[in-house]
Amino acid sequence: MTASDLYIAVVGCGRLGSNLAGRLSRAGYSVVVIDVNEDAFSGLSPEYGGFRVEGDATELDVLRQAKLDSADIVIATTLDDNINLMVAQLAKAEFGVRRVLARVFEPSREAIFKRLGVEAICPTSVAADLFLKSVTTEGSI
Repeated sequence: MTASDLYIAVVGCGRLGSNLAGRLSRAGYSVVVIDVNEDAFSGLSPEYGGFRVEGDATELDVLRQAKLDSADIVIATTLDDNINLMVAQLAKAEFGVRRVLARVFEPSREAIFKRLGVEAICPTSVAADLFLKSVTTEGSI
């Protein structure tokens, strides 16, 4: 399967979501980005060639509009762990998306996401791991 064969939905068009959507689009993936705030789309790079859906991603109609039933991957990047978890669960249960990733800010919640079959990425844990590696490895970074 090539990049152009994959349809990826990015929920949240803040700094992370817009950056990720732009990179995926440039790499040849078919991308849709969803955000509740139309102004958020201004953060997308001029080269972004994907789709935009304005609306609340916790609402089924918005996810249908974004064609989540065709998505191969959903990535929830909002600033709210609860929204990311809800979107992830909807993507899996209602739309049958096989691969779902979500940002989770609170390290203690990572296990909950993972138990529900969501690939959780916690910036706090990732940064702590990198700092720890840097401290314990001479000449790093």
